[in-house]
Amino acid sequence: MPQHDLLIVGAGPVGLALALALRDSGLAIALADTRARGAITADPRVLALAHGTRLTLERLGVWDRLPATPIRHIHISQQGGFGRTRLDATDYGLPALGYVLPAGALAAELRAAVERAGIAVMDETEVAALTPASDAVTTTLAGPGARTHGTCATARLVACAEGGLKAGATDIVERDYHQHALIARLCIDGSHHDTAFERFTADGPIALLPHGKDYALVHVVAPERATELLALPDTAYLAHLQARFGSRVCFTRIAERLRYPLGLRYRRNPVATRTVWLGNAAQTLHPVAGQGFNLALRDVWALSRALLDHPGDPGLPATLAAYRDARRLDRFGAIHFTDSLVRIFSNDIAPLHHARGAALFALDMLPPLRHFIARRMMFGARAWP
Repeated sequence: MPQHDLLIVGAGPVGLALALALRDSGLAIALADTRARGAITADPRVLALAHGTRLTLERLGVWDRLPATPIRHIHISQQGGFGRTRLDATDYGLPALGYVLPAGALAAELRAAVERAGIAVMDETEVAALTPASDAVTTTLAGPGARTHGTCATARLVACAEGGLKAGATDIVERDYHQHALIARLCIDGSHHDTAFERFTADGPIALLPHGKDYALVHVVAPERATELLALPDTAYLAHLQARFGSRVCFTRIAERLRYPLGLRYRRNPVATRTVWLGNAAQTLHPVAGQGFNLALRDVWALSRALLDHPGDPGLPATLAAYRDARRLDRFGAIHFTDSLVRIFSNDIAPLHHARGAALFALDMLPPLRHFIARRMMFGARAWP
């Protein structure tokens, strides 16, 4: 039976980043992923990376090879009402507030770095069951990869980095937002000048993220409305979007239209006996404000530091408790911040409509408040006094 110090379930960007962060730890690390090798590189989504995430990817040694588009300006407004605010990287002495990157490109670079580090990845291998005990977790493996790697393995710590295995229902909070995200690539007339737009409408937020010479679109609407919009010809959908952005941007073509259901799902406690959950296995957030992957990577870095600060057995309860307690403020802060934005900005109630405009106006007129929000989005709880 193979024995590991750390078994990471999921070889997507989160799991690969954790393995890479611990490459010099002396731990015997392996990853298991249900997909075939290279499948993750075909991920069509784009990621909005905060400046703090760039710093982590630099520490992992992968940043310089990534095809990232900078976000130097963010324009935030609401349709049909007053109030807007603008964030600029120059206000913080940074090259960019954030970056836009294809998820598949990030996964490919992380995978290459993990392979160069000699860390084992078991492709086409499902972790079908976990049986924790006081000294190790016994894992049941299935799928084509199990014929090569065996049907059982043990690990002193298991990190579920994608999907994970569902804990008891009382430990998981779930909320269906009754919204879907339409994603697409938008060609524009002229340059985007490294400017991102967040436009709040009664249906939900619409984000435009600079992606190469084009824009990546994230358009949040009700499920039935998503079906209607997907059925529209490209020209009609472009006209629909143009009406919501006015003359700020001129759209010329749309491609790669897809949809994803949106909801909130998180574990109250991201650790258990010799088990830790990260990324979407720990929390799945609404894409508004782009906090999901950035929070996940902060979790990864904090866990790697906790394991390096407590050498020896990585699954000791004290080590996992230290990690959980250190991440509580940032983790729940990001979860509830994102959830509040969805609740406040995804409706057309008149009093809230005016309050939203006043809030955006206040952000624009009060630099300290605007800077606090911006730094919170770039660095998480580290930005808090």
